[in-house]
Parts: sequence; structure tokens; C-alpha cells
Amino acid sequence: MAADAISLAKAIREGRLTACEAMEASLAAAGRWAEIGAIVHLDPTLGRAAAEDADIGLRQAPNGRQIAPFLGVPSLAKDLGGPFAGLPVAAGSNLLDRSPAMADDSALAARFRAAGLCFFGLTTVPEMGLALASEPATGPVCRNPLDAARTPGGSSGGAAAAVAAGIVAIAHATDAGGSIRVPAACCGLFGLKATRGAIPAGPSFGNHLGGIASELALCRSARDLAEIFDAAAGHARGPFADPSLAPAPSGPLRIGLLAETGEDYPTDPARSEAVEAAARVLEAEGHSVVTMHWGAFAAVVGASGQALRDIIAVNLASFVGSAGLDAGRAERLTQAFVSHGSRLEATALWATLEAAVHASHAIWRLFDQVDCILTPMLASAPLPIGAFPFDHDDIDLQIRRMTAFAPLAALANVTGFPALTLPFGVDRDGLPLPVQIMAPMGNDRLLLSLAARLERQGRWQHRFAVAGLMQ
Repeated sequence: MAADAISLAKAIREGRLTACEAMEASLAAAGRWAEIGAIVHLDPTLGRAAAEDADIGLRQAPNGRQIAPFLGVPSLAKDLGGPFAGLPVAAGSNLLDRSPAMADDSALAARFRAAGLCFFGLTTVPEMGLALASEPATGPVCRNPLDAARTPGGSSGGAAAAVAAGIVAIAHATDAGGSIRVPAACCGLFGLKATRGAIPAGPSFGNHLGGIASELALCRSARDLAEIFDAAAGHARGPFADPSLAPAPSGPLRIGLLAETGEDYPTDPARSEAVEAAARVLEAEGHSVVTMHWGAFAAVVGASGQALRDIIAVNLASFVGSAGLDAGRAERLTQAFVSHGSRLEATALWATLEAAVHASHAIWRLFDQVDCILTPMLASAPLPIGAFPFDHDDIDLQIRRMTAFAPLAALANVTGFPALTLPFGVDRDGLPLPVQIMAPMGNDRLLLSLAARLERQGRWQHRFAVAGLMQ
């Protein structure tokens, strides 16, 4: 039996277990895995009520009626983004009070529930999502279930840890600078930062970040990711026009291969070799491989880091000011981002945004030569706990540290292109070797198709079973 959310939904649909039993299994797993710090807020009552509704709906479903693809599957929301009704988001920060709970669903949350997911808690994030690790001062420190001395990534680190440990088979996640893809890469999961505008961000647009942020999920399989994408994408109702989502092409592709990331942000050989191995697999299937070089990416990666810094800082300063919050309650690094955002002149921000526009155009020109681009996702194995401290006020250092760990993460956010990461091998320590694939805007299903093809190679196996599917 495959260890993913679709398998769990099938077991519920076929009566091998109920949604309530699946929820109890997830709640028990949350207790067993408490030491990894994946969950910051747990609401068993909310989860059990959702599971009971799912069981009632399944019993009352007329014969032949299409059942929601994830009906009865337990899930967790991220403590940033959404919101999900009944779950009190605090973004890993003392700036926000965790009560009262959110009263209404976002458009995306409503689509997740319509797909059948049953939410029972919130996953750990770094304060305000400002790191590629998930260790907020408010606690808990989130650890990688594959190696507790290492980070599961960030900012969706709690979501990744929960899915990799099998507490849940699928979890809500957000991505403004690699925050879905980096945790997926750290934990052996599948994650997609969709084409800008494909996934709804309203009605509040609180996690919109000028278009660089996107929300979706962390998954254990390519088919789970494709299913949740289909459930969530389209008719986003602003602020952009809906992108035209193309079907996955059936003919030969030109695969761009970027295996190295330059002298400033070098990728270790094992992770470069995984990218090359993925390219060879696709080449053997009849696609052509076009070698690409870091020189074509270095400038746009630099512009992306600056845009990420300035957009996040201005957003935080606006949020803190408009909500009348006391920035002094935040961690030191967060205070520095707020200070930078409040001092940034409009002309300087405009120059940053102009550079981001030119970066997007530069990537479009690369896609004149290739149909997709294979790249490393991480430059190294998941970093040790404590690699992204908040006890300083050097925001440029924080951006450099994030870029050194995931050189090509923020590029997709700032330029708007879809990017997907998946595991494609195991290093000598038993940790995943991830690859990233980028494609032109609207070609998300191409990425999902390629992920499914590479997954079939069987180069990564989940270490832990999904709660409810344990044998």
C-alpha cells in the first residue's frame, strides 16, 4: 500500500477504517512524535468533529456520487497564511495573541476542506516566516524526523516534519522564498510553488506579499500533489488574472540542466549528481538535455534575494504599524526587518521591484531555449539546529545564509514561475537528495508530470508509515 494521502482516503472510502479512526491515529501519532516540535497548536475537538462529519457524509453519499478526493484525511494547517476557521494563527510570534481562533476560512482553506481534508492543528514556523528553519522563540523548536539534530527547513518546517513522520499524510504550507520547497527537500517530500496567480490568496490577501507568496501543501507523493493542486488552483479572484494552465505536453522536451551554483553558493557534489542523474533518466525517455551555466542565473539570484528582503520588510512594517503592535515583543532579527521596512524609501523599493521585473524577463528568455530547468534545491544536507539564529539584527546576513542553503529558492517566488521539488536519491547519511524543476508560467502540470516520472524510479522511500495506514 502506498504511504500517501490518496491511499488513506481510499482506505476510508472502502471502509477499511473510518475517518474518525484515521483522526485518532493522527492524534496518537502527534503524541508519539511530540519531541520533534512539528505541531504548535493542537485541537482534538475540532479534528474529531471534522472526522465525524466526513464519516456521516460518506455514509449518506448516494451511489455513484463523486466523493471528495481526500475525504476524511487528517491534516494540519500552517501557523502562517490561511486562515483556517477555528485555528488561531500567531505566526510563531509574541506579536500576536493565539486567541481567539480564526472565524472564517480563506478561499484556499475552503477548497482544502471541500477536498475532504480534516484539520486538527497548526504546524510550527519561524517567527513571521523569516528563516529556512523553524525554531521560534515562542517554541517549539522543530526538528527533522529523519535526523533530530537537523532542521526540517522553513518556514513550513513543522508541516514537513509532520508529513515526513507520518503524523499526517498531507499538510498546508506556504512559500514566499522557498518555504514549501526547502522543507520538502529536507524531509524527502514533494512540494510545488505554483505559477503566480494560480492559487487563491484572498479574501484578506494577508500573506500575499506583493505576489511573491503562494500557498499549497507538502505531500508524500507526486499524485497527492497533483490532486491537491487540481482541487486548489484556478479562479483565484485577484489580484492577477488567472494564468492559463496548460496540460502536460506529451512530446519530447528540452530539459535545461543546471547542476552547479557558482563559487559564492557552491552545491555539494552529491546533490549536483542527483540533478545530473535525474536529467539522464529523462534523456533516456527521449528528451534532450541542454547544459546550462550559473552565469546565466547569478544576477537574477542576487536581485531575487534583495527583492525578498525588501518586500518582506515593508510588509512586516506595514502590518505591525497598521495593527498597532509593539515591535519590541518580536525577536531581534524580526525587529530589524521591521525597522528596515519602515525606513526604506519608496524610490529604493521601486528600484528593487524594477529589478525583480527584469529578473522575470531574463528567466523568460531562458525558456526560449528549454521547456523546463532541472536544478539543485539545496546546496547541502539539512543544516544543524541553530543554523538560522534570530539573536542579531543583520538582515542581509540572514538573506545570504538562506541563499547559501537554497541558492535557487527565492528566484521562483520573485519571478513568478512555478517550481517543484522532489526527492531523487539518498545520501550516505540516509537523507534525501532533492532536485528542483522550474517551468514557464502556466506549466505547473508539466512539473507534476515530470515529478511522477522521476518518482517511478523509486530512488527515495519514506522511512515512516502514515498514521492509520500502519501495518
